[in-house]
Amino acid sequence: MRNEQAPQPSSLQIEIANQIMDMIRGGGVGPGEHLTEAVLAKRYGVSRSPVRAALKMLQDRGYLEARANAGVFVSKRVPRMRLDALENPNPTADDLYHSIITDRAGGKLQKALSETELMARYGAPKSVLMHALLRLTREGLIRRRRGHGWQFLPALDSEEALYEAYRFRMVIECAALREPTFKIVPEELASARRRYEDFLARSPRAQTSSAFFEMNSAFHEMLMRFSGNRFIVQAMQQQNQLRRFEEFSSYSGPNRNVIESCKRLLQIIAAIEAGDNVFAEALMLRHLKIACALSIGRRQAPSAVARDAG
Repeated sequence: MRNEQAPQPSSLQIEIANQIMDMIRGGGVGPGEHLTEAVLAKRYGVSRSPVRAALKMLQDRGYLEARANAGVFVSKRVPRMRLDALENPNPTADDLYHSIITDRAGGKLQKALSETELMARYGAPKSVLMHALLRLTREGLIRRRRGHGWQFLPALDSEEALYEAYRFRMVIECAALREPTFKIVPEELASARRRYEDFLARSPRAQTSSAFFEMNSAFHEMLMRFSGNRFIVQAMQQQNQLRRFEEFSSYSGPNRNVIESCKRLLQIIAAIEAGDNVFAEALMLRHLKIACALSIGRRQAPSAVARDAG
């Protein structure tokens, strides 16, 4: 009897599997958390079939576990495992997504571009390009122009905009800690602490800009949810979207500023866990002032920012 080989996974299935791993690695979901095909399919803008195949690949590698009549969960052994990306022989939409963000953040892409220009620049087929563009659209970073082409949406693309954004964050993030409705979810806060600790324990090569951004934006949004104020949460979500280009250009690789940022945020978590929100607020204000000065310092910071960082 002839043995038939199992079909090879498609580029899309491998790409989704790696995106799920990035989400786990970046702290978007933690050990023991439930993953559903429907939620993941909506998150990545695909049907359930490639998601189902991606989950199976991750189960085969021990990163996920299936429970009878319950579904698929992140393995509790994940913190002790090395989460190596699955190799994909072809360029993926995820690769293209990161290339577009990096090039836009670095000033290498114009505000408005056509699909033809993008395909020529990156050598990607239209199907892969469209998947990347749809992801950028879902995240509020780009929109289709009337007629043809695509246009990047407003971002923190000037010193003044960046400075004002940090000042705004100082207002809402410090105020959130003073809200009378502020209430932590201990399990979520402890999980966030472990993510920063795990990030610091990684090799420099594994301390990527995308992993840091996803972990960091999730942490700040979590604190805003603890405030119990929906408008503060919405404001933070908008800021996270605006920050994406800035973060990718700022953190092109592992550096000392990222490490120090993680340590400052761990101090904030420790203060909140101790019930000292007054101290946590002071630490948050200091953290945001330092981050502001460092970000604008890369763009010749105005003297006002330099004074604020003191």
